[in-house]
Amino acid sequence: MIREQLQSRGITDARVLEAMGRIPRHLFVAEDQQIEAYSDHALPIDDGQTISQPYIVGLMSQALRLSGSERVLEVGSGSGYQTAILCLLAREVYSIEQSRLLAEKTVGRLAQLGLKNARVFVGDGGYGLVEFAPYDAILCAAAPPSVPDPLRQQLTPQGGRLVLPVGGAQRQFLLLIERTGEQFRARRLSAVRFVPLVGRYGEHSDAGDRTP
Repeated sequence: MIREQLQSRGITDARVLEAMGRIPRHLFVAEDQQIEAYSDHALPIDDGQTISQPYIVGLMSQALRLSGSERVLEVGSGSGYQTAILCLLAREVYSIEQSRLLAEKTVGRLAQLGLKNARVFVGDGGYGLVEFAPYDAILCAAAPPSVPDPLRQQLTPQGGRLVLPVGGAQRQFLLLIERTGEQFRARRLSAVRFVPLVGRYGEHSDAGDRTP
């Protein structure tokens, strides 16, 4: 996985590669899916959600440029795999998940791996977790039609980074948004396909497929 799916496609951050080599991905999928756990495609998990393909996990993690001292917010704990990777890359991880079932499973898996620097909450991820803001980096693992303003505002003004997919059913792009003061600069990283964000900033009937 590391050599063929990550390094060969431009994932070069040594800390990201080490973290993804340490976290056993098969522990985050159902038993009948474990044979596919290290293949380069998404897999279904509970509550109609998915675990992202390894390359996308690596791409999003690398884009955050984490050194190990950061406070990070994750929107969409999902299986907990990306949460575990972030635990190895950052000092503090706060993760919010709309599904109580998935949140509870994430807590159990992190405990199983001895990862103690994450706190997992149940709620509407589009609002972020303002009580622990600001964050040096935010990673969102579900696609809203447009960038939720609360997530932008919870970035630290001194170079905060937000990585998230944006778009609708027909078209999505992975964006990197960087904050300097009250200025936000967005850059497209890749075309992607994620499950939609659920909640206030998620899908709306009039949202269409808006992308920046």
